[in-house]
Amino acid sequence: MSAMFRSLRVHNYRLWASGAIVSNVGTWMQRTAQDWLVLAQLTDHDATALGIVLSLQFGPQLVLLPVTGLAADRFDRRRLLMVTQSAMAVLALGLGVLTLAGHVTLSQVYLFALLLGCAAAFDAPARQAFVGNIVGPDDLPNAVGLNSTSFNLGRLVGPAVAGLLIAAIGTGWVFVVNAASFAAVLVAIAAMRVHELRRVERAPQTLGSLVDGFRYVRRRPDLLTVMVMLFLIGTLGMNFPIFLSTMSVSVFDTGAGAFGVLSSAMAVGSVTGALLAARRTRPGLRQLLTGSLVFGAGLLLAAIMPTFALFAVPLVVVGVAAQTLTTSAMGLVQLSTDPEVRGRVLAILLAVVMGGTPLGAPLVGWVANTFGPRWAIVLGAVAGLAAAAVCAYYLVRYRHLRVHREGHHLVVVRGA
Repeated sequence: MSAMFRSLRVHNYRLWASGAIVSNVGTWMQRTAQDWLVLAQLTDHDATALGIVLSLQFGPQLVLLPVTGLAADRFDRRRLLMVTQSAMAVLALGLGVLTLAGHVTLSQVYLFALLLGCAAAFDAPARQAFVGNIVGPDDLPNAVGLNSTSFNLGRLVGPAVAGLLIAAIGTGWVFVVNAASFAAVLVAIAAMRVHELRRVERAPQTLGSLVDGFRYVRRRPDLLTVMVMLFLIGTLGMNFPIFLSTMSVSVFDTGAGAFGVLSSAMAVGSVTGALLAARRTRPGLRQLLTGSLVFGAGLLLAAIMPTFALFAVPLVVVGVAAQTLTTSAMGLVQLSTDPEVRGRVLAILLAVVMGGTPLGAPLVGWVANTFGPRWAIVLGAVAGLAAAAVCAYYLVRYRHLRVHREGHHLVVVRGA
């Protein structure tokens, strides 16, 4: 089997991957249908209402951070995932039934978004850490890369399928289909060979357990470097909806279809980046340094592109770089973190990635409105280059890397 797909040799991972791709498509279908429900059916294109829905859905990732990470370390991850996946299925079904019955209200969508966010907050760190129970350390970077590929394939396919279903049979049925998609993951988890799963010592239940993850990261300069890099890029650089929508409308004067083309270009890059990450045997900070530099350079190039077609080209590169960053960071953290605190550290990482963008979005939006969309993209590029500088500082200080000139080439070597 190709090195890019080597994790699929593991029986339990084949089950996991097959269930995940179905569920990921369903998840992106629901996100699209939920946006449409709020913007086109319950309000008159009220972006503020949509923003509230997104805040309620992703806010729990930050608010519940210490508890969700501890749960991933304290409880059996397989059983915890069965609970969270079942809860999300029930919520999707409930929203679908209300929508089909014609009784759904905006306040009910707010409530469902909040409950879904709480379930997802417990699901995410457990799901990421569970991969380490399924495959060994040698296959873990590959499995993380394939997981990211599955997620981004869902992002490519899900919205398109949702759009067709909304037009053909209505928004409510999209939620019902998503509820059914969770069955794929639940069946996969139930069918796993439990004796082949790798055991992890459960975290002791002490008063300090909730903050042990933060203490652990603080004592690890490499992990702290990763967190700072992802915070910079996530907060100011990954506001792609703002970048793409404002450039489409304000600069190139195009419609929704063109915005979809730009989103697809970014998604193609993300899938490519995830597959490339799956080929690597062990991610490191050098990959993060390269990814940050390419991310910053790609956004700078996009910011100066004069036409719509030329603007779309560097977006593919930015998508590759962004996925290289997030996937390599996830694999590095999983491989270098002690198993007993892995869930809590992953919860912090996910909170940094998921929570940074909503924090930076108002600033990026203000820059786009005040100085123009191109300057908002430049701000994202600066964040990428700043993240590269943070990584370079760590490599010089802690890994003693130095740059030497050999003839006409610059060579990076480890110093004394």
